[in-house]
Amino acid sequence: MKKVLAGLVAAAAIVAPQMARAETITISCGSVGMEQTLCKQGTEAWSKKTGHTVQIMAAPTDATQELTQLQQLLASGSSDLDVARIDIVWPGLVANHFLDLKPYIPEDVLKQHFQPIVQNNTVNGKLVAMPWFTDAGLLFYRKDLLEKYGQKPPATWQELVQSAKAVLEGEKKAGNDKLVGFVFQGKSYEGLTCNALEWVDSFGGGTIVDSKGQVTLNNPKAVEAVQFFASLVGNVVPKGVLSYEEEGARGSFQAGNAVFMRNWPYAWALANSKDSPINGKVGVMALPKGGASGKSTGTLGGWQLGVPKYSKHPEIAVDLVKFLTSFEEQKRRALVGSFNPTIASLYKDEELLKANPFFGSLFDTFTNAVPRPTITGSKYNQVSTEFRNAVYSTLTGKGTAADNLTKADTKLKGIGKNGKW
Repeated sequence: MKKVLAGLVAAAAIVAPQMARAETITISCGSVGMEQTLCKQGTEAWSKKTGHTVQIMAAPTDATQELTQLQQLLASGSSDLDVARIDIVWPGLVANHFLDLKPYIPEDVLKQHFQPIVQNNTVNGKLVAMPWFTDAGLLFYRKDLLEKYGQKPPATWQELVQSAKAVLEGEKKAGNDKLVGFVFQGKSYEGLTCNALEWVDSFGGGTIVDSKGQVTLNNPKAVEAVQFFASLVGNVVPKGVLSYEEEGARGSFQAGNAVFMRNWPYAWALANSKDSPINGKVGVMALPKGGASGKSTGTLGGWQLGVPKYSKHPEIAVDLVKFLTSFEEQKRRALVGSFNPTIASLYKDEELLKANPFFGSLFDTFTNAVPRPTITGSKYNQVSTEFRNAVYSTLTGKGTAADNLTKADTKLKGIGKNGKW
């Protein structure tokens, strides 16, 4: 009888490992805007519910640096991280190091999320990560200044330049010489890849690498787009933008020093916070078209949560992932920080739409955002780096867009071996 009881106890330990006592789980949280605060609030609520404690590992604000940090941690097989943030373009880069979450997530829960994102996070049939929040590039503008000078929200990038110049001229005459026309993420990191992809796609220049794996970068429309934005630097666009990440652009805009800003939705809640100098003076819209024959496009962004297979507490870590990506938690993050949910039904939530009106009006922008060329799989980071370096060189005056994109196109074809990634 004692042997039978001992066997039952052992079996129970296998079925429910680690759940008997409180453990400490480490999660990486973003550092842009309110990300870390919201992440801490969410983990504290989970801790209160489960009795487990959570340590937060702050991620760099530069997504490129964050990827390098994560890859080094994973390559070492370290158990220091139990829940990792995964950018939407990373699943193919890190899939081998993560648990398959499919056995843990009920099918009806998974179906609540935007299916293209679920598919993006699935590599060789394995669900690498759960969708946490989604993103698309948006245009923020000072609606008070546009109204003051009789300008309308711009339909094209060319109109944005004209409106910016009209406002700058008027404000300069009024003694405001701190104002600039347009700020964005111009530092040579993943943020510039996102911005430049929007420029190129909006001009009809393609998506760097097409859905069949063919490099499409070297074309007249792509060259026109990059050269157009390079011509703005030192004019409507201050040279300082070339060192901006998300927070640099937001800081300038929120201080009242820019007419237009390209950024992610998170900037809305902060720009309209009680202590913001531009509270109530901000408009937000889809990004402009690249001319009359162009289109409005925003790069698909967003983050996921996954569990490295080296975690010592995988089941507890998965439970934290399920909590943080749940309906209730995604709604809270959207209300407090204007982070876009990945659960479709939340876009019909009246309370949420009241706090973030653009969630409804720009729903198509979020659901039809242009994806980065993740068809390149494990070589995506190389592709992104070559593309943004070519763009950055052009923005800083080191060569023309035609020359720089031609060189990058050749390098990309070498990396991809003519479409074979």
